[in-house]
Amino acid sequence: MHDAGRSAAPLMSNPRADRVKEAAKLAGRSARLKTGRFLAEGPQAVREALVAHRAAVADGRPGVVVEAYATQACLDRLPELAELADQATLRLATDEVLAAMADTVSPQGIVAVCRIQSPSLDDVLATRPKLLAVMCEVRDPGNAGTILRAADSAGADAVILTASSVDIHNPKAVRSTVGSLFHLPVVSGVDFAELSSRLRTAGITILAADGYGSQDLDSLQDSSALRRLAPVSGDLAQAPADAGPRLEDPTAWLFGNEAQGLAEDELAAADYRVAVPVYGQAESLNVGTAATVCLYASARAQNR
Repeated sequence: MHDAGRSAAPLMSNPRADRVKEAAKLAGRSARLKTGRFLAEGPQAVREALVAHRAAVADGRPGVVVEAYATQACLDRLPELAELADQATLRLATDEVLAAMADTVSPQGIVAVCRIQSPSLDDVLATRPKLLAVMCEVRDPGNAGTILRAADSAGADAVILTASSVDIHNPKAVRSTVGSLFHLPVVSGVDFAELSSRLRTAGITILAADGYGSQDLDSLQDSSALRRLAPVSGDLAQAPADAGPRLEDPTAWLFGNEAQGLAEDELAAADYRVAVPVYGQAESLNVGTAATVCLYASARAQNR
C-alpha cells in the first residue's frame, strides 16, 4: 500500500510536461476515443474509481485506473485515498500540475486517468437484467450524469445510451455522476432500432417516460401494491388484467431529449407510454428528475 506521507515517484511539478498535456487532452472527445481513457476529478470520483480498480484487479481483469495524481495536502486530508491506491498507480503532484490537467478550475487535489469500460449490449442482456435506464438523445452532460446516478441509486442493472446521446465520459458528465459511473455497466452508442428489438426478444417491457402518456405512474404503483397485498386465495380485489404494465416485471425505461422528448419512433417502440403526474403548476419535470421518479417506482415494486 502507498503511504500518504511518501511519494510513489518524484514529485511532478512541471505543468507543461508531456504526461500532463496528455491527461489534459482527455477533456476532448477525440483524445478519449483515440486512447480509450478519460479523466475523473475530485475525491469522490477518484475514490470510486480506485475501489472499482481494486475489484477488477482482484478478479483478474484490467484495472480501471491507469494513474492517479494527488497533492500531498489532499492525501493528508483524505488518507484513505492513498490506502486505496498502490505505488504504481498514485503519483504526487503540485497544485499547478493538477490545475493544468483538470477540466475544472479547482480539482480538489486529485485526478485519475481511467480506462473506458466498454461492455456490450450482449454482456448486459446475458445477465437477465430486471431494470435498465435508456437515454435516447439525452444531450446535456448534467442530465446524463443525474440519470446515471439515479439508476445506480435505484439498483438498476445497467445504463444504455443511444448513438445520438452525450458522451458519458465528457468531464462534466463524469463529475455529475459523482462516482456512479464506476458502479454499473454503461453501454454507449447503441442503435435504437436494434436495442428495442433485442429488449423485446429478451422479454423486457419497454416503458417510455412521456408527459402525454396514457398510463399514470401513480396508478401503476397502486396496481403493483394491490398485487403484492392480495392473498393467493383472491379474497381481496385484484388489479384488473388490463391495468397496464407491471412495474415488478423486467423493465427498460426510455428517457428522451431535454427539448423534444422522445422521438416518434422511440415512442412507437415502447410497450406503454407512462406519465409522471404533475400536481402543481409546473409544465413538466426535468428529464433527470422524471428518470429518478420512474426508476424508483420500478425499484420499489421489484424489491418488495
